Amino acid sequence: MAASCVAASELLQNMKLISGFYPKASCVIRRISTTNARCDGQAQPRAKSAPQQLVGVVGLEIHAQINSSTKLFSGSSVRFSAPPNSLVSLFDASLPGTLPVLNKRCVEAAVMTGLALNCTINRKSLFDRKHYFYADLPAGYQITQQRQPIAVDGMLTYSLLGGKKRSQVIRKNVQIKQIQLEQDSGKSLHDDVRSQTLIDLNRAGVGLMELVMEPDMSCGEEAAAAVRELQLILQALGTCQGNMSEGQLRVDANVSVHRPGEPLGVRTEVKNINSARYLARAIDYEIQRQIDVLQRGGTVQNETRAYDSKSGETIPMRDKEGLQDYRFMPEPNLPPLIVYEDNASLPTGIDACQAVVVQKIKEGLPELPSVKRDRLVQTYGILPEHSFTLVNEDGLVEYFEEALKATKKEPRKVIGWVTNELLGHLKQQDLSVSQSPISPSALAELLELQETGHISSSVAKQVFQEMWRSSGKTAQQIIQEHDLGLVSDTTQLHSICQKVVESHPDEVHAIRNGNKKVLNKLMGLVQKETKGRADPVLVRAILQEKTS
Repeated sequence: MAASCVAASELLQNMKLISGFYPKASCVIRRISTTNARCDGQAQPRAKSAPQQLVGVVGLEIHAQINSSTKLFSGSSVRFSAPPNSLVSLFDASLPGTLPVLNKRCVEAAVMTGLALNCTINRKSLFDRKHYFYADLPAGYQITQQRQPIAVDGMLTYSLLGGKKRSQVIRKNVQIKQIQLEQDSGKSLHDDVRSQTLIDLNRAGVGLMELVMEPDMSCGEEAAAAVRELQLILQALGTCQGNMSEGQLRVDANVSVHRPGEPLGVRTEVKNINSARYLARAIDYEIQRQIDVLQRGGTVQNETRAYDSKSGETIPMRDKEGLQDYRFMPEPNLPPLIVYEDNASLPTGIDACQAVVVQKIKEGLPELPSVKRDRLVQTYGILPEHSFTLVNEDGLVEYFEEALKATKKEPRKVIGWVTNELLGHLKQQDLSVSQSPISPSALAELLELQETGHISSSVAKQVFQEMWRSSGKTAQQIIQEHDLGLVSDTTQLHSICQKVVESHPDEVHAIRNGNKKVLNKLMGLVQKETKGRADPVLVRAILQEKTS
């Protein structure tokens, strides 16, 4: 993230100190151990005389890059890793006399995001200038929405997997204070060898949605789960690609600790965290650090910190004690942003194609991740953790449902193949679902052959491996080429089973004495002899006959 973004977010935080960042309403709290800052699913029993434990309080500010082909106020293209300063208009460079032209796509994306997060969409919102100086901010101010943002008072519902087996779905809520439109700054490239800083303005003016979450979380695990859920929602909507490694989703965490019932503690801001995993680690470390400081009799400083992923620690960047003056003022070159409830509310003479209509956007909302997970569990009877796996991988739900249509195999059996075999191979080779060499229909054909008894489960996995290596070959072709069909010849199987029984008298004796589990060992030996091609039902029947 550009250093100017750091300065901008830091100054915005200081302004929020005026009105108070934390609401008076009680927030979700979890007991934080002084040796382990992980969330507990339920409060632990505590002796009445024991002092209350310090608990963490976490709020997030997230900058989501709007998925648009052009910037917020200019026609310049948006493209990651383009040659430096190749996507810069005269307005982006802040040349005198240039004026902003609002991108309708960015407004619609913000409205759609607000609706998905249960926000109130302000029919009238305003743009402001937020003044501060940094080299990659050519105008000396950022156009944002400080006074009246486009969406307010929302709610994000996210889920955690808890319980002894991590299979119980625990739902939690975090309030969304506001969503505001604003422009990104450029990027400073520091050349330590030549002791100089170079400026790339390709990102200057790119449209952002800043989502401000209230401090309703208590640890890193909750914050990471909320960010992952938001990421899935944005991707489902198509309003943000959510690629954190490319800076499309950037997270700042506000962290403090206090004892329940007492005023909230002094908070620190951990800046520029670029993965959900690092976010969880940074928050938990910072909660524990603040607890340690207070238990030693020290004072937590109101400061900005960074997370060092190598050491796993947060490190101080600068203090926030001094209040910055952004000199906010109305943006004189942009009129109020007006959105309309429906076509009937459009004033006479307004072209519906040029207006942003909330009802039209609402009708186009896709199925959201939480709804999709619930539907998968209820429709197919799969486990909740499997629904999380399906939804978390782009295109995996569609793959699973398409495969199901072409096979009579139970959904719970199909899900095992999709989440274990298919997803395991994709992860191993760093491929997306859309790049899978095995199509849903091809996988369904393989599963149908297994389901109808043409091949055993072990052979099915062999065929899957061959299908992965030999893209284009069907399961039936591979089975014929390698003669992998089930051995159903009773005479041949009787001969093999007799050989196994005669060579393992101890096992036969154990079976005849009532240890029926040993029969599985003999079955495994028969399958080894037939290279996994023996009909297991037939083999069991023959072995039971010969060992009775």
